[in-house]
Amino acid sequence: MNIRSLTRGDGAVIGAAVLLFIASFLEYFSADCEGSYCDKIDMPNAWDTDKLPLILATVFLPGILGAAALVGGRFLPENRKFGSLDLSQFGISLTVFSVWGWFWVLGSSSDRTSVGAGAILALFGVLIAAAAALLTPMIPFLKLPLAPAAGPRPGPYGQQQPGGYGYPGGPQPGPYGGQPGQPYGQQPGQPGPGQPQPGGPQPGQPGPTAGGAPDPNFQPFWFAVPMARPLFAEDGSPQPIAELAPGTWYLAVEQRGQALIAQTQDGRRGVLQDTSNIQRG
Repeated sequence: MNIRSLTRGDGAVIGAAVLLFIASFLEYFSADCEGSYCDKIDMPNAWDTDKLPLILATVFLPGILGAAALVGGRFLPENRKFGSLDLSQFGISLTVFSVWGWFWVLGSSSDRTSVGAGAILALFGVLIAAAAALLTPMIPFLKLPLAPAAGPRPGPYGQQQPGGYGYPGGPQPGPYGGQPGQPYGQQPGQPGPGQPQPGGPQPGQPGPTAGGAPDPNFQPFWFAVPMARPLFAEDGSPQPIAELAPGTWYLAVEQRGQALIAQTQDGRRGVLQDTSNIQRG
């Protein structure tokens, strides 16, 4: 389980589930009375199922289980279905049901009671969970990674790089005295990775490791990897030209068989051979 695959929308869902769990131990209703008689009234919470049998089943459990389904779906292979719904759709349905359950239970209360602290916190919890579940696929801010990208990595011989991998615009020192942004073994004036090579495959042409011809119906999309994965050159070189890091968004520009042609933030293109469990933006 990699926390870098979670989004900010997932963080809001997790926070809503924690709020619901806390609210389940507080009084759901309060009595409308005065005097010492009120002190003798023990108002139940959601776990007192003998007094409030439906609140736990219609408000708290659907909200918490829906949040768990939404977050858990991030760590399962894509298109994993439960019946006719995938795990994300199942989680969205449960969170929306919990909102309906809150208003339904409130309408069944008596005239001598009003909402308590547990019901007020529960309302915030179910609304946040449902809103985050519904709006995360549509709002770019909520689709950003929850955890920040890894910081700058040490350079050769303990030197600190001014900008780490995944930070666009940061110069990348080459090992053994190479110039910033110049890969090891590249001479000045030679084209770098992702640039057309003399006599080699040109952009838009399939390389020998790309696994087939480009898909004409492919639409570019942003994605993140669940763990560090190598990016190979399009000309079939066995040495990776870059490493895709978790918590950073990359652009998929082509699909060739099971492989993706990915573009890093510094403009380099290469073949991502292992596309399992990637997170689409």
